[in-house]
Amino acid sequence: MECCRWATPGTKLLFLAFLVLSSRTARSEEDRDALWDAWGPWSECSRTCGGGASYSLRRCLSSKSCEGRNIRYRTCSNVDCPPEAGDFRAQQCSAHNDVKYQGQFYEWLPVSNDPDNPCSLKCQAKDTTLIVELAPKVLDGTRCYTESLDMCISGLCQVGIGLVSSSLR
Repeated sequence: MECCRWATPGTKLLFLAFLVLSSRTARSEEDRDALWDAWGPWSECSRTCGGGASYSLRRCLSSKSCEGRNIRYRTCSNVDCPPEAGDFRAQQCSAHNDVKYQGQFYEWLPVSNDPDNPCSLKCQAKDTTLIVELAPKVLDGTRCYTESLDMCISGLCQVGIGLVSSSLR
C-alpha cells in the first residue's frame, strides 16, 4: 500500500481496520459526527388501516453516549378502515370484555379526549359510571383526540402527524 509504506505490518492492519470500520459506520456526515450506526429498516406498521406508526432504530457506536435519538417514526397505513372495523380505541377497550374486573365482567366502552393523559386506555363500563384505566398506554397509531390527527406513539401524543422523524418527541 502506497499510503502506508512507512508503517509496520501491525500498524497497517490497524489503519485498514479503522478505514473499514469508518466507512461502514459513517453513512452520512451527521451519523459520522454523532457516532451513530446507520438507521435500521422500518418496522411493520402498527395498524393495517386508519393510520399507524412504523419505527426505525439505530445504535450508538461510541463508548460514550451519543447525542440525538436512537428511534424515529413515520406514519403508515393511512387508508380509511372499513366502517365495520369500528373505532380503534373502542377495539382496545372491548379486548378487556372477557377479563374480570373486581370479580365481574363488563362491556367496556372508550373514554376519549382525556386532556390529562390522552394516550392512556381509559374505558367506561357500559350502563355504569365506572371509568377505569385498563392500560397505561394505547396501541401506537391510536388518535390522541377524536377530532385530531395527532397520534399516540409509545404512550405520548405526537403532534404533526405525517412527519417522518426524529423530531417526534
